[in-house]
Amino acid sequence: MATLTPPPLLPFARTATTSSTKKKKNHQKHRALGNFGHFGQVVRKDMDFLKRGFNNGVAWANDAFRIPQITKKIDEVVWLRNLEDPLASNFSTPSWPEPWYPGLSGVDLLMSDLKALEVYASYFYHSSKIWSKPLPEAYDPQDVAHYFNARPHVVALRMLEVFSSFASAAVSIRASGLRKFLPINAEGDVDDKTSEYNFGLVLKETMLNLGPTFIKVGQSLSTRPDIIGVEMSKALSELHDQIPPFPRTVAMKILEEELGAPLESFFSYISEEPIAAASFGQVYFARTIEGVNVAVKVQRPNLRHVVVRDIYILRLGLGLLQKIAKRKSDPRLYADELGKGFVGELDYTLEAANALKFREVHSSFSFMHVPKIFLHLSRKRVLTMEWMVGESPTDLFSVSTGKVSEYSDRQRVDAKRRLLDMVSKGVEATLVQLLETGLLHADPHPGNLRYTSSGQIGFLDFGLLCQMEKRHQFAMLASIVHIVNGDWASLVRALIDMDVVRPGTNIRLVTMELEHALGEVEFKDGIPDVKFSRVLGKIWSVAFKYHFRMPAYYTLVLRSLASFEGLALAADRNFKTFEAAYPYVVRKLLTENSSATRKILHSVLLNQKKEFQWKRLSVFLRVGATRKALQLAASNSVTSSKHSPNKATGTFDIAYLILKLLPSKDGAAIRRLLMTADGASLIKAMVSKEGKTIRQQLCKVIADALCQWMIKFFGQGVTDTQYPRVMLANGPSNKESTRSARSSAPSYDDYNSILRDRRLRVIFSKVVKSASSSKVLMLRFFWSSLVIIITASALACHRVVLSLSEAYLGPIFDAPERKRYAVRA
Repeated sequence: MATLTPPPLLPFARTATTSSTKKKKNHQKHRALGNFGHFGQVVRKDMDFLKRGFNNGVAWANDAFRIPQITKKIDEVVWLRNLEDPLASNFSTPSWPEPWYPGLSGVDLLMSDLKALEVYASYFYHSSKIWSKPLPEAYDPQDVAHYFNARPHVVALRMLEVFSSFASAAVSIRASGLRKFLPINAEGDVDDKTSEYNFGLVLKETMLNLGPTFIKVGQSLSTRPDIIGVEMSKALSELHDQIPPFPRTVAMKILEEELGAPLESFFSYISEEPIAAASFGQVYFARTIEGVNVAVKVQRPNLRHVVVRDIYILRLGLGLLQKIAKRKSDPRLYADELGKGFVGELDYTLEAANALKFREVHSSFSFMHVPKIFLHLSRKRVLTMEWMVGESPTDLFSVSTGKVSEYSDRQRVDAKRRLLDMVSKGVEATLVQLLETGLLHADPHPGNLRYTSSGQIGFLDFGLLCQMEKRHQFAMLASIVHIVNGDWASLVRALIDMDVVRPGTNIRLVTMELEHALGEVEFKDGIPDVKFSRVLGKIWSVAFKYHFRMPAYYTLVLRSLASFEGLALAADRNFKTFEAAYPYVVRKLLTENSSATRKILHSVLLNQKKEFQWKRLSVFLRVGATRKALQLAASNSVTSSKHSPNKATGTFDIAYLILKLLPSKDGAAIRRLLMTADGASLIKAMVSKEGKTIRQQLCKVIADALCQWMIKFFGQGVTDTQYPRVMLANGPSNKESTRSARSSAPSYDDYNSILRDRRLRVIFSKVVKSASSSKVLMLRFFWSSLVIIITASALACHRVVLSLSEAYLGPIFDAPERKRYAVRA
């Protein structure tokens, strides 16, 4: 009988055997020390069992002993709400009387004592009335301070609760740090990223336990990975989805109280469980008696007092920090801004008005969708809006990155395409709000965004909007252009226009600091090859050092674009926010004829001698005519050819863009720029070696014009089909008709109007006249023009011959042969 011998071990097999032997030894060593892994699992299961039993017992006790009603009464006693009078007016507490009157005696002293008794009585009477003044409806720091000064026990109890929660979190973090020295984890020690993520989870649980205000702060921190780190940001981002809801009975009671009638008279159906739970409220799916699907947002009970109390404690802490750090600026102003925003979000009538305003202002931008508001079903604590069907960025990200395994490769590719399309429209929407309308959505985290089936980006939660001043809009526009061009001195001037730089700041030092901080940024094709959040993070560090006054909209724009950039980079590593945003900036500068945009355009493209800066102009036009960052093609995805950038026709597109803009109403800015610029510099650039691209563009345009003229003259009914024309990928436009009009190439009539345009002839004569003093330059110009005309004529004749042969000789050949002939030609 044959015996089987095992084959000799290969090198990698020996390695595996050695590693397995080491694992066994380590395992035996762990067993010698004591393996607590199984023990830990048993303890966790027991704790889960006890937790479920405790929760069931609490639910039974709540129903049997009416604990919620008792808790509400105790809460009213603690907050002294029974003493509050909504009609109480403002009053000033009288001062104490003088303790003695050494110059008086007899009757005068007796009368003074009686007056003192009257003052004492008045003082104690007014002191007893300080509890009658309720919490102000609108946030005012002084009124809030008066309210809580009369209730120091409420502040002390909350501070004790906050301190104990963070102390418990610190103990948990220390325990997790010590746990790596114990053999509890059989898989080995955790790395730094896991440790940072676990720290974020502990912080998330702490904020969940501390209530709505801290949840809101945690949600804001989750959108700033540049400050707290990527792993902590990932852990805190769960606050958008894991907020525990409050009981449905409480929500329905609030709904009936606010609407003032039984729910059956308004809704035919309301979901049993909330669709989503937010920090300040939760949303139910409902159907009106008219059959319209709506989303009903109900505010959490007793929320205003809790939020304002936490803001007051934060204000006290920042005031203490100011005294310790001896800072000139008052950090309490940040707490006041936070308080105004949070209290404003608690009034759903204000949110309804904000939504209507946001919808009206952005109604002309068809790629943006804002749900309709039902005012007759909205109150101070209830908001009813149109039900929006769409996908959240988080869901698209999970599917596209393969985190959800039940989807096929085709579905993942499609989810990736939709995610990148949503990001592109999100960047456009942010720029529209920033540079066009000036009305910014103040909370653009992924939970408040949707991608609809029609390809629109939908917005939710309008509790807080930010309105920018017009001059700040232009300054922000200029700052984006200066960052792309690496012009840090001009960037500082733009920051001054935004009221960011304080008066008396050493501008030279700030400029040098920015050059040092941003000088290391690499530029690829004239565009910063770096994350948007990193560039603005460096600006933020310089701003913190020099005590800049960072406006609210700056933080909102940073948060919005950084959020979109994070989503896009997860799906496409080649995404660049600057390259995605710059085409809209270019179109804004080229088409808006205002003094502010003209000033920016001139500062970017002209030097002090009014000569064109051709490097900047080439970047300006090249990036403005391509949108590689927003293309949906990826290395592992299947897309059609229309989604891929056409490098061969990119320069041709620029020439057509300029030709379309020059005679139009939107071309006033370009015409003014050409009239202002030194004409000799234009001709020098055209005849130079660097002007080869310009001459090629001009040659193709002239060839196209000659071809259309000859076809119109020689061949009736013949169309020019041999030369492809793909126009500029437009940025967001306020009207679809304008967008479609600009995306078509010039026709024969367009060329005729260009040649007959008196304004363009004046510009051309001015340019030639300014260069006529240099005979050598004019000679080179005429020679280049002759070469361009001859080359363009040859190209036009070639295209005309192809078009005529296809029209008249086509019936002789079969259709497939005709196509092959045209391609070979």
